[in-house]
Amino acid sequence: MGAWWQRIAARFREGGPRRLAYDGSLYLALELASLVLAPFRRSAHGQAYYDIVEDFTARVNAQTAPRVLEIGSRNVTGVRHRGHLAAHVDLVGVDVQPGPDVDVVADAHQLGQQFAEASFDAVFAISVFEHLAMPWKVALEINRVLKPGGLVLIATHPAWPPHELPWDFWRFSSEGLRVLLNAKTGFEMLRCGEGEPGRMFALTNTMPVRGLHRNASAFAVAALARKSGAPAVELRWDLTPADILDTQYRQG
Repeated sequence: MGAWWQRIAARFREGGPRRLAYDGSLYLALELASLVLAPFRRSAHGQAYYDIVEDFTARVNAQTAPRVLEIGSRNVTGVRHRGHLAAHVDLVGVDVQPGPDVDVVADAHQLGQQFAEASFDAVFAISVFEHLAMPWKVALEINRVLKPGGLVLIATHPAWPPHELPWDFWRFSSEGLRVLLNAKTGFEMLRCGEGEPGRMFALTNTMPVRGLHRNASAFAVAALARKSGAPAVELRWDLTPADILDTQYRQG
């Protein structure tokens, strides 16, 4: 109980009684609700998101000596997704910065400049696409380096607090991933679904947000697709992140 009392006290110190009266009661209610609901929180088992990730892993592990590309492979959270792949998988990790688990330093928007066409049996990116300035271009680049029939897994967030700023650009629904991985971009969607169910609570009482907590939400979404062919010829985006951004990805 002490931790949330400390957070309440911190809010009081930051904003005084007026701040505490403004949103303190709601904040306290949310903390209490979190304690009450803790026993009812769902496990990963049975969630579409985790089922799709496991499906991708099983399909890759069942192949003979597959070559797999992990986009955004740098280990910054301690969670190593590559640990679920079998020892016979030839895994190449690419990231925009050097670091643990990074084999090649390169921009995901320019995979075709670093890797030969049709050189991978599978590609996956977990908690990466929200940080890509032009995710539609990366989808085309993935198609370029995948072999015909190759698999792609994209796992990202429909909702999540801002992180890795300033390069945190997008949030994706299931339908958003279906737009990226479709027949025109050269893919056949196999599975797509959400996971990590939750609710969103506003700390204001204005009309647009006061009822948000009544709606179900999700914090994770995944899509598994297969390369069905080359993208439509009219799909081009001859820009790099440097052409449209005046910021750099956070160092370290």
